[in-house]
Amino acid sequence: MLCKLSYKNELRPGLFNFIIDCPEIAAKAKPGQFIHALCGGSAYLRRPISICDAVDNRFVRFIFEVRGKGTAELSKAEPGQMLDILGPLGNGFDVSAPESADGDILLIGGGIGIFPLLMLAKRLPKKPAVMLGFRDKENAVMIREFSNVAETVYVASDDGSIGCKGFVTDMLKSKIASGAKISRIYTCGPVPMMRIVTDIAKENGIDCQISMEERMGCGIGACVTCTCAMTDGSKKRVCKDGPVFSGAEVDFDG
Repeated sequence: MLCKLSYKNELRPGLFNFIIDCPEIAAKAKPGQFIHALCGGSAYLRRPISICDAVDNRFVRFIFEVRGKGTAELSKAEPGQMLDILGPLGNGFDVSAPESADGDILLIGGGIGIFPLLMLAKRLPKKPAVMLGFRDKENAVMIREFSNVAETVYVASDDGSIGCKGFVTDMLKSKIASGAKISRIYTCGPVPMMRIVTDIAKENGIDCQISMEERMGCGIGACVTCTCAMTDGSKKRVCKDGPVFSGAEVDFDG
């Protein structure tokens, strides 16, 4: 469908924040779902982009990084322009209350994987604790926005230029070692980070939901381009069966 671009800004060089006026998508969108955006005409395949937020059953916010010709073309769109968008697509996060209500709900995001976690934080039954990992201070974004909707926000960076020096997974290990109770973990980010988070969750008996990212063709499950391996030996489509899965069911070695 055609949706009007209402607002655009650049959060940092090459990272674009778009808000589109699209009630049909906004009213149905759930945390963890994505849109499939046409980038500058038929010369480019659509690009899957996580939904960052949906506001007033009217506006949909998404943030993307320029990584190739398609996203570079999309970044040239200006407010008032109509964008060809499919969505909302995929299965999102389960926001129902976890079985154990006495532990923290923890959101762990790395790099550009933090964006779908904002809408999730707003729609959970109680305010979560949030851990955000970045390469450095220059790449750190949206910390204040998460602070407005989270109980606590922890920040880590690879070089120590903002927050704690190290990886966001180190903060998770420290939190568990301190005796903190965690009832559920939601995570999105680089696969190596999510793999470690999933392993830690398994070791400690914590329910964990992860948002996978794969190259997509159709975005609706027909082309089977975006399959990922499951621990039971099967293959599932990230676009149709995911992008959110239980961490325990994903085979990171598959």
